[in-house]
Amino acid sequence: MTQRVLIAADKFKGSLTAVQVAERVTAGLRRIVPDVQVEAMPVADGGDGTVDAAVAAGFERREVRVAGPLGHEVSAAFALRGDTAVVEMAEASGLQRLPAGVFAPLTASTYGSGELLRAALDAGARTIVFGVGGSATTDGGAGMLTALGARFLDTDGEPVAPGGGGLGDLATADLSGLDPRLSAVDLVLASDVDNPLTGPKGAPAVYGPQKGASPDDVETLDAALAHFAKVLEESVGSGAAEHAAAPGAGAAGGIGYGALLLGARFRPGIEVMLDVLGFAPALERATLVITGEGSLDEQTLHGKAPAGVAAAARAADKEVVAVCGRLALAPEALGRAGIRRAYPLTEIEPDVAKCIAEAGPILERSAERIAQDFLS
Repeated sequence: MTQRVLIAADKFKGSLTAVQVAERVTAGLRRIVPDVQVEAMPVADGGDGTVDAAVAAGFERREVRVAGPLGHEVSAAFALRGDTAVVEMAEASGLQRLPAGVFAPLTASTYGSGELLRAALDAGARTIVFGVGGSATTDGGAGMLTALGARFLDTDGEPVAPGGGGLGDLATADLSGLDPRLSAVDLVLASDVDNPLTGPKGAPAVYGPQKGASPDDVETLDAALAHFAKVLEESVGSGAAEHAAAPGAGAAGGIGYGALLLGARFRPGIEVMLDVLGFAPALERATLVITGEGSLDEQTLHGKAPAGVAAAARAADKEVVAVCGRLALAPEALGRAGIRRAYPLTEIEPDVAKCIAEAGPILERSAERIAQDFLS
């Protein structure tokens, strides 16, 4: 029987894109089994790399100029196929858009993400998959909503300052000017986190420190976002409070909350992306599935791409193995996730710095091992 391998892996953050992972794995497999049939489907869970995964699956890449998290103009991309768009907030408002070593936890804005959504509407999108993650921001989506026509004013009737910190001065919120096209669009909030907006598991407390927020900043942001939700409740009704407590509201610095206010429905990012990329028919054709990401750890089990791929493959009774940079899961945990075996780069090269610097060639050697173990 002809072996057919489906490679559905995420990026190795800091070393290889998901597309490069697939290329390297393919090269390693073919070194051992030259005639193996390989189908590559780079995947992402809604965070950075989501647009690239869509483009690799045949979507068209569209470039636009938008505001970065600090207000400076940046070039950002979304993906379009027919009337379906994949928009990645990190393209406009991600940490990678900040200068090296610079954080702006109180002032970084999601305005550019709203501009990206508007560009997708201008391109004729009727379904928008909004992938959120990797943000530099903690503004509850206020910047995004402003770019789409909302107004957030202080007691003097002036717009509040950009970023989560400015929301503490919010007096009135007006969503009546939101782009009317939004009401006719199916907006899907795709995220791998299900945190609420505020509180001990909220966006500032859990993710603020990764964006440079000090303990005082976290306190300020949490109070500002709670105030934001309260003012919105006064202007749009009790739904605003329900959205603040809903799973996914705290995603990407609370931009999930803003998306829910726009009528988005929350779905785990990897599930949405597998649907959009056409994973089910590809899975049907496969005899072996190879997934993976840079670090296979506890976080992987909570909505990350490899867990989603493995769950879908297990439901279809397909064998799954994983490649990774480092492995921090016991075989039992892998088994429960539906992964038969993992092949970390550190098994070949124990020096982590070397693994990162030479990830491509080492990954090819890991793929050779997979071919020997499962395809020979």
